[in-house]
Amino acid sequence: MSLRRLLLCFPRYLGSSNSPRRRGWSPCFHTSSWHGQSSKSPAHWNQVVSEAEKIVGYPTSFMSLRCLLSDELSNIAMQVRKLVGTRHPLLTTARGLVQDSRNNLQLRGLVVLLMSKAAGPSSVDASCHNYDMVSGIYSCQRSLAEITELIHTALLVHRGIVNLNELQSSDGPLKDMQFGNKIAILSGDFLLANACNGLALLQNTKVVELIASALMDLVQGVYHENSTSAKENYITDDIGISTWKEQTFLSHGALLAKSCQAAMELAKHDAEVQDMAFQYGKHLALSHKINSDLQPFIKEKTSDSVTFNLNSAPVVLHQEFLGRDLWIKQIREAQQKGRIDYAKLRETIKAGKGVTSAIDLCRYHGNKALEALESFPPSEARSALENIVFAVTRFS
Repeated sequence: MSLRRLLLCFPRYLGSSNSPRRRGWSPCFHTSSWHGQSSKSPAHWNQVVSEAEKIVGYPTSFMSLRCLLSDELSNIAMQVRKLVGTRHPLLTTARGLVQDSRNNLQLRGLVVLLMSKAAGPSSVDASCHNYDMVSGIYSCQRSLAEITELIHTALLVHRGIVNLNELQSSDGPLKDMQFGNKIAILSGDFLLANACNGLALLQNTKVVELIASALMDLVQGVYHENSTSAKENYITDDIGISTWKEQTFLSHGALLAKSCQAAMELAKHDAEVQDMAFQYGKHLALSHKINSDLQPFIKEKTSDSVTFNLNSAPVVLHQEFLGRDLWIKQIREAQQKGRIDYAKLRETIKAGKGVTSAIDLCRYHGNKALEALESFPPSEARSALENIVFAVTRFS
Protein backbone atom coordinates (compact mmCIF):
# COMPACT_ATOMS: atom_id res chain seq x y z
CA MET A 1 0.00 0.00 0.00
CA SER A 2 1.39 3.42 -0.89
CA LEU A 3 1.76 6.05 1.82
CA ARG A 4 -0.82 8.28 0.17
CA ARG A 5 -3.43 5.51 0.20
CA LEU A 6 -2.52 4.76 3.78
CA LEU A 7 -2.83 8.41 4.77
CA LEU A 8 -6.19 8.67 3.05
CA CYS A 9 -7.40 5.68 5.06
CA PHE A 10 -6.42 7.22 8.40
CA PRO A 11 -9.48 9.48 8.86
CA ARG A 12 -11.75 6.44 8.79
CA TYR A 13 -9.89 4.77 11.61
CA LEU A 14 -8.96 7.74 13.76
CA GLY A 15 -11.30 9.40 16.19
CA SER A 16 -10.90 12.78 17.84
CA SER A 17 -9.36 11.39 21.02
CA ASN A 18 -6.67 13.49 22.62
CA SER A 19 -3.09 12.54 21.87
CA PRO A 20 -0.58 11.72 24.60
CA ARG A 21 1.72 14.43 25.74
CA ARG A 22 4.58 15.13 23.38
CA ARG A 23 8.25 15.25 24.10
CA GLY A 24 8.96 18.05 26.53
CA TRP A 25 5.76 19.95 25.73
CA SER A 26 3.31 21.41 28.21
CA PRO A 27 -0.01 19.52 28.08
CA CYS A 28 -1.76 22.81 27.30
CA PHE A 29 0.44 23.51 24.29
CA HIS A 30 -1.53 23.94 21.06
CA THR A 31 0.49 23.08 17.97
CA SER A 32 0.36 25.87 15.46
CA SER A 33 1.33 25.52 11.87
CA TRP A 34 0.47 26.78 8.50
CA HIS A 35 -1.97 23.94 8.21
CA GLY A 36 -4.14 25.78 10.73
CA GLN A 37 -7.13 27.82 9.56
CA SER A 38 -7.18 31.56 9.57
CA SER A 39 -10.04 33.53 11.04
CA LYS A 40 -11.55 33.73 7.59
CA SER A 41 -14.21 31.25 6.57
CA PRO A 42 -12.86 28.05 4.94
CA ALA A 43 -14.62 28.93 1.67
CA HIS A 44 -12.81 32.28 1.41
CA TRP A 45 -9.49 30.78 2.48
CA ASN A 46 -9.78 28.04 -0.12
CA GLN A 47 -10.55 30.65 -2.77
CA VAL A 48 -7.46 32.70 -1.89
CA VAL A 49 -5.20 29.65 -2.07
CA SER A 50 -6.86 28.23 -5.18
CA GLU A 51 -6.37 31.49 -7.07
CA ALA A 52 -2.76 31.66 -5.90
CA GLU A 53 -2.08 28.13 -7.16
CA LYS A 54 -3.42 29.05 -10.58
CA ILE A 55 -1.02 31.99 -10.70
CA VAL A 56 2.06 29.88 -10.00
CA GLY A 57 0.82 27.08 -12.27
CA TYR A 58 1.62 24.40 -9.75
CA PRO A 59 -0.68 22.72 -7.22
CA THR A 60 0.99 22.68 -3.81
CA SER A 61 -1.50 20.83 -1.64
CA PHE A 62 0.56 17.63 -1.91
CA MET A 63 3.89 19.28 -2.65
CA SER A 64 5.91 17.23 -0.17
CA LEU A 65 4.14 13.96 -0.96
CA ARG A 66 6.34 13.34 -4.02
CA CYS A 67 9.01 12.29 -1.57
CA LEU A 68 6.49 10.62 0.74
CA LEU A 69 5.35 8.33 -2.09
CA SER A 70 8.84 7.00 -2.77
CA ASP A 71 9.60 3.30 -2.54
CA GLU A 72 11.79 3.81 0.52
CA LEU A 73 9.08 5.42 2.61
CA SER A 74 6.37 3.04 1.42
CA ASN A 75 8.14 0.39 3.48
CA ILE A 76 7.76 2.62 6.54
CA ALA A 77 4.09 3.08 5.65
CA MET A 78 3.54 -0.64 6.09
CA GLN A 79 4.86 -0.34 9.61
CA VAL A 80 2.76 2.75 10.34
CA ARG A 81 -0.34 0.62 9.77
CA LYS A 82 0.46 -1.14 13.04
CA LEU A 83 -0.20 2.14 14.87
CA VAL A 84 -3.84 2.31 13.71
CA GLY A 85 -5.98 2.00 16.82
CA THR A 86 -3.34 3.44 19.13
CA ARG A 87 -3.18 7.03 20.38
CA HIS A 88 0.26 7.90 19.08
CA PRO A 89 0.30 11.50 17.70
CA LEU A 90 2.07 10.36 14.51
CA LEU A 91 -1.34 9.23 13.25
CA THR A 92 -2.82 12.68 13.83
CA THR A 93 0.10 14.25 11.98
CA ALA A 94 -0.28 11.88 9.03
CA ARG A 95 -4.02 12.48 8.90
CA GLY A 96 -3.48 16.23 8.93
CA LEU A 97 -1.14 16.08 5.94
CA VAL A 98 -4.05 14.94 3.80
CA GLN A 99 -7.30 15.80 5.55
CA ASP A 100 -6.37 19.33 6.63
CA SER A 101 -4.85 20.09 3.24
CA ARG A 102 -8.32 19.98 1.70
CA ASN A 103 -9.16 23.22 3.43
CA ASN A 104 -5.87 24.93 4.18
CA LEU A 105 -3.10 23.52 2.01
CA GLN A 106 0.63 23.78 2.54
CA LEU A 107 1.24 27.49 2.31
CA ARG A 108 4.96 27.78 2.92
CA GLY A 109 5.84 26.36 -0.47
CA LEU A 110 3.08 28.34 -2.14
CA VAL A 111 4.34 31.62 -0.66
CA VAL A 112 7.86 30.84 -1.90
CA LEU A 113 6.50 30.27 -5.41
CA LEU A 114 4.41 33.44 -5.33
CA MET A 115 7.36 35.46 -4.08
CA SER A 116 9.51 34.01 -6.87
CA LYS A 117 7.00 35.01 -9.54
CA ALA A 118 6.32 38.43 -8.01
CA ALA A 119 10.02 39.31 -8.11
CA GLY A 120 10.66 37.75 -11.51
CA PRO A 121 14.17 37.43 -12.99
CA SER A 122 16.91 39.79 -11.96
CA SER A 123 17.42 42.78 -14.24
CA VAL A 124 21.02 43.15 -13.06
CA ASP A 125 22.42 39.64 -13.44
CA ALA A 126 21.44 37.80 -16.62
CA SER A 127 23.45 34.66 -15.80
CA CYS A 128 20.34 32.73 -14.77
CA HIS A 129 18.13 33.77 -17.69
CA ASN A 130 18.90 30.54 -19.50
CA TYR A 131 17.49 28.44 -16.66
CA ASP A 132 14.24 26.55 -17.18
CA MET A 133 11.26 28.76 -16.32
CA VAL A 134 7.59 27.74 -16.10
CA SER A 135 4.86 30.29 -15.36
CA GLY A 136 7.53 32.87 -14.52
CA ILE A 137 9.26 30.67 -11.93
CA TYR A 138 12.64 28.97 -12.25
CA SER A 139 12.80 25.21 -11.76
CA CYS A 140 15.33 25.70 -8.96
CA GLN A 141 12.82 27.93 -7.15
CA ARG A 142 10.17 25.21 -7.44
CA SER A 143 12.66 22.75 -5.98
CA LEU A 144 13.28 25.17 -3.12
CA ALA A 145 9.53 25.36 -2.43
CA GLU A 146 9.38 21.57 -2.19
CA ILE A 147 12.43 21.53 0.10
CA THR A 148 10.73 24.06 2.37
CA GLU A 149 7.65 21.84 2.63
CA LEU A 150 9.76 18.75 3.26
CA ILE A 151 11.53 20.45 6.17
CA HIS A 152 8.25 21.67 7.63
CA THR A 153 6.65 18.23 7.32
CA ALA A 154 9.70 16.59 8.93
CA LEU A 155 9.43 19.04 11.83
CA LEU A 156 5.76 18.19 12.32
CA VAL A 157 6.58 14.48 12.39
CA HIS A 158 9.45 14.93 14.86
CA ARG A 159 7.35 17.15 17.09
CA GLY A 160 4.90 14.29 17.52
CA ILE A 161 7.38 12.13 19.41
CA VAL A 162 5.94 11.13 22.77
CA ASN A 163 7.74 11.76 26.05
CA LEU A 164 7.68 8.23 27.43
CA ASN A 165 8.47 9.51 30.94
CA GLU A 166 5.17 11.41 31.03
CA LEU A 167 2.90 8.63 29.78
CA GLN A 168 -0.24 7.83 31.72
CA SER A 169 -2.24 4.61 31.72
CA SER A 170 -4.93 6.26 29.59
CA ASP A 171 -2.41 6.90 26.81
CA GLY A 172 -2.24 3.23 25.90
CA PRO A 173 0.41 0.47 26.02
CA LEU A 174 4.03 1.57 26.34
CA LYS A 175 5.15 -0.69 23.47
CA ASP A 176 2.81 1.12 21.04
CA MET A 177 4.29 4.49 21.99
CA GLN A 178 7.85 3.19 21.73
CA PHE A 179 7.17 1.77 18.29
CA GLY A 180 5.45 4.97 17.17
CA ASN A 181 8.43 7.03 18.30
CA LYS A 182 10.80 4.87 16.26
CA ILE A 183 8.67 5.31 13.14
CA ALA A 184 8.35 9.08 13.73
CA ILE A 185 12.11 9.48 14.09
CA LEU A 186 12.83 7.33 11.04
CA SER A 187 10.29 9.02 8.74
CA GLY A 188 11.20 12.53 9.92
CA ASP A 189 14.89 11.89 9.37
CA PHE A 190 14.12 10.48 5.93
CA LEU A 191 12.33 13.69 4.93
CA LEU A 192 15.18 15.84 6.25
CA ALA A 193 17.71 13.72 4.35
CA ASN A 194 15.75 14.24 1.12
CA ALA A 195 15.58 17.97 1.81
CA CYS A 196 19.35 18.11 2.31
CA ASN A 197 19.90 16.18 -0.90
CA GLY A 198 17.65 18.61 -2.76
CA LEU A 199 19.60 21.54 -1.32
CA ALA A 200 22.86 20.07 -2.56
CA LEU A 201 21.42 19.70 -6.06
CA LEU A 202 20.66 23.43 -6.15
CA GLN A 203 24.43 24.04 -6.16
CA ASN A 204 24.18 27.40 -4.43
CA THR A 205 26.22 27.73 -1.25
CA LYS A 206 24.39 30.83 -0.02
CA VAL A 207 21.01 29.10 -0.32
CA VAL A 208 22.40 26.10 1.56
CA GLU A 209 23.67 28.46 4.26
CA LEU A 210 20.28 30.20 4.54
CA ILE A 211 18.24 27.02 4.84
CA ALA A 212 20.80 25.47 7.20
CA SER A 213 20.52 28.53 9.44
CA ALA A 214 16.73 28.22 9.32
CA LEU A 215 17.05 24.63 10.52
CA MET A 216 19.31 25.81 13.33
CA ASP A 217 16.70 28.42 14.29
CA LEU A 218 13.96 25.77 14.30
CA VAL A 219 15.97 23.50 16.57
CA GLN A 220 16.78 26.38 18.90
CA GLY A 221 13.13 27.47 19.04
CA VAL A 222 11.81 23.98 19.73
CA TYR A 223 14.56 23.37 22.30
CA HIS A 224 13.47 26.50 24.16
CA GLU A 225 9.86 25.32 24.16
CA ASN A 226 10.91 21.91 25.44
CA SER A 227 13.27 23.19 28.13
CA THR A 228 10.81 25.70 29.58
CA SER A 229 7.82 23.37 29.55
CA ALA A 230 9.90 20.65 31.22
CA LYS A 231 10.66 22.81 34.25
CA GLU A 232 9.39 21.57 37.57
CA ASN A 233 6.07 23.19 38.55
CA TYR A 234 6.01 24.85 35.12
CA ILE A 235 3.01 27.10 34.54
CA THR A 236 4.00 29.97 32.31
CA ASP A 237 7.04 31.97 31.24
CA ASP A 238 7.71 35.43 32.61
CA ILE A 239 8.35 36.97 29.20
CA GLY A 240 7.32 40.13 27.40
CA ILE A 241 5.93 40.37 23.90
CA SER A 242 9.34 41.30 22.44
CA THR A 243 10.84 38.07 23.77
CA TRP A 244 7.78 36.18 22.53
CA LYS A 245 8.40 37.56 19.03
CA GLU A 246 12.04 36.50 19.08
CA GLN A 247 11.18 32.97 20.19
CA THR A 248 8.26 32.67 17.78
CA PHE A 249 10.39 33.78 14.86
CA LEU A 250 12.84 30.97 15.57
CA SER A 251 10.24 28.23 15.79
CA HIS A 252 7.64 29.48 13.29
CA GLY A 253 9.02 32.28 11.10
CA ALA A 254 12.64 31.55 10.23
CA LEU A 255 11.94 28.80 7.69
CA LEU A 256 9.48 30.87 5.65
CA ALA A 257 11.46 34.11 5.86
CA LYS A 258 14.77 32.55 4.85
CA SER A 259 13.15 30.42 2.14
CA CYS A 260 11.70 33.57 0.57
CA GLN A 261 15.13 35.19 0.74
CA ALA A 262 16.73 32.08 -0.76
CA ALA A 263 14.27 32.19 -3.68
CA MET A 264 15.50 35.69 -4.46
CA GLU A 265 19.10 34.53 -4.26
CA LEU A 266 18.40 31.79 -6.79
CA ALA A 267 17.13 34.44 -9.21
CA LYS A 268 20.26 36.58 -8.56
CA HIS A 269 18.38 39.50 -7.02
CA ASP A 270 20.34 42.04 -5.01
CA ALA A 271 20.47 42.31 -1.21
CA GLU A 272 17.65 44.86 -1.03
CA VAL A 273 15.15 42.60 -2.83
CA GLN A 274 16.29 39.64 -0.74
CA ASP A 275 15.67 41.62 2.44
CA MET A 276 12.16 42.61 1.32
CA ALA A 277 11.32 38.97 0.66
CA PHE A 278 12.73 38.04 4.07
CA GLN A 279 10.65 40.74 5.79
CA TYR A 280 7.47 39.58 4.08
CA GLY A 281 8.01 35.98 5.19
CA LYS A 282 8.92 37.02 8.72
CA HIS A 283 5.95 39.30 9.33
CA LEU A 284 3.47 37.02 7.59
CA ALA A 285 4.58 34.11 9.80
CA LEU A 286 4.28 36.20 12.97
CA SER A 287 0.86 37.47 11.91
CA HIS A 288 -0.32 33.94 11.21
CA LYS A 289 0.98 32.65 14.55
CA ILE A 290 -0.83 35.41 16.43
CA ASN A 291 -3.99 34.63 14.45
CA SER A 292 -3.69 30.98 15.48
CA ASP A 293 -3.11 31.93 19.14
CA LEU A 294 -6.25 34.08 19.08
CA GLN A 295 -8.62 31.36 17.88
CA PRO A 296 -9.57 29.98 21.35
CA PHE A 297 -10.52 33.52 22.41
CA ILE A 298 -12.44 34.78 19.36
CA LYS A 299 -14.27 31.75 18.01
CA GLU A 300 -17.99 31.97 18.65
CA LYS A 301 -18.28 28.26 19.33
CA THR A 302 -15.44 27.15 21.55
CA SER A 303 -15.65 24.03 23.68
CA ASP A 304 -15.09 24.54 27.39
CA SER A 305 -12.58 21.70 27.28
CA VAL A 306 -10.37 23.42 24.69
CA THR A 307 -6.97 24.28 26.16
CA PHE A 308 -4.62 26.97 24.95
CA ASN A 309 -0.95 27.74 25.32
CA LEU A 310 -0.26 29.82 28.41
CA ASN A 311 2.60 31.43 26.49
CA SER A 312 0.49 32.40 23.47
CA ALA A 313 0.42 36.00 22.27
CA PRO A 314 -2.92 37.06 23.89
CA VAL A 315 -1.83 35.56 27.22
CA VAL A 316 1.61 37.17 27.14
CA LEU A 317 0.05 40.56 26.40
CA HIS A 318 -2.56 39.99 29.13
CA GLN A 319 0.26 39.28 31.58
CA GLU A 320 2.12 42.44 30.54
CA PHE A 321 -0.92 44.62 31.21
CA LEU A 322 -1.78 42.83 34.44
CA GLY A 323 1.61 42.24 36.01
CA ARG A 324 3.26 38.93 36.86
CA ASP A 325 1.92 38.59 40.41
CA LEU A 326 -1.72 39.20 39.50
CA TRP A 327 -1.41 36.86 36.52
CA ILE A 328 -0.13 34.01 38.70
CA LYS A 329 -2.98 34.73 41.11
CA GLN A 330 -5.50 34.39 38.28
CA ILE A 331 -4.01 31.06 37.25
CA ARG A 332 -4.19 29.80 40.83
CA GLU A 333 -7.81 30.88 41.08
CA ALA A 334 -8.61 28.96 37.89
CA GLN A 335 -7.00 25.76 39.18
CA GLN A 336 -9.18 22.99 40.53
CA LYS A 337 -7.56 19.94 42.09
CA GLY A 338 -4.27 20.75 40.41
CA ARG A 339 -5.81 21.24 36.96
CA ILE A 340 -6.52 24.54 35.25
CA ASP A 341 -10.10 25.38 34.35
CA TYR A 342 -9.36 26.76 30.89
CA ALA A 343 -12.94 27.92 30.31
CA LYS A 344 -12.77 30.12 33.39
CA LEU A 345 -9.27 31.36 32.60
CA ARG A 346 -10.26 32.12 29.01
CA GLU A 347 -13.11 34.36 30.14
CA THR A 348 -10.77 36.14 32.54
CA ILE A 349 -8.29 36.84 29.75
CA LYS A 350 -11.04 37.97 27.35
CA ALA A 351 -12.14 40.53 29.94
CA GLY A 352 -8.69 42.13 29.86
CA LYS A 353 -6.73 43.89 27.12
CA GLY A 354 -4.66 40.96 25.89
CA VAL A 355 -7.03 39.78 23.16
CA THR A 356 -7.65 43.18 21.58
CA SER A 357 -3.94 43.99 21.77
CA ALA A 358 -3.10 40.70 20.06
CA ILE A 359 -5.53 41.52 17.24
CA ASP A 360 -3.83 44.90 16.82
CA LEU A 361 -0.42 43.22 16.83
CA CYS A 362 -1.55 40.71 14.20
CA ARG A 363 -2.65 43.54 11.93
CA TYR A 364 0.58 45.45 12.62
CA HIS A 365 2.68 42.56 11.33
CA GLY A 366 0.29 42.16 8.42
CA ASN A 367 0.87 45.77 7.48
CA LYS A 368 4.64 45.29 7.74
CA ALA A 369 4.34 42.34 5.36
CA LEU A 370 2.38 44.50 2.91
CA GLU A 371 5.01 47.24 3.15
CA ALA A 372 7.67 44.73 2.15
CA LEU A 373 5.76 44.08 -1.09
CA GLU A 374 5.76 47.73 -2.14
CA SER A 375 9.14 47.37 -3.83
CA PHE A 376 7.79 44.62 -6.13
CA PRO A 377 6.05 45.58 -9.37
CA PRO A 378 2.24 45.19 -9.51
CA SER A 379 1.28 41.70 -10.67
CA GLU A 380 -1.12 38.84 -10.04
CA ALA A 381 1.48 37.16 -7.83
CA ARG A 382 1.92 40.27 -5.71
CA SER A 383 -1.86 40.59 -5.36
CA ALA A 384 -2.05 36.95 -4.26
CA LEU A 385 0.57 37.58 -1.58
CA GLU A 386 -1.43 40.59 -0.41
CA ASN A 387 -4.64 38.54 -0.32
CA ILE A 388 -2.98 35.96 1.93
CA VAL A 389 -2.10 38.75 4.37
CA PHE A 390 -5.66 40.10 4.27
CA ALA A 391 -7.06 36.62 4.96
CA VAL A 392 -4.76 36.14 7.96
CA THR A 393 -5.45 39.55 9.52
CA ARG A 394 -9.21 39.71 9.11
CA PHE A 395 -11.21 38.98 12.25
CA SER A 396 -14.78 39.89 11.30
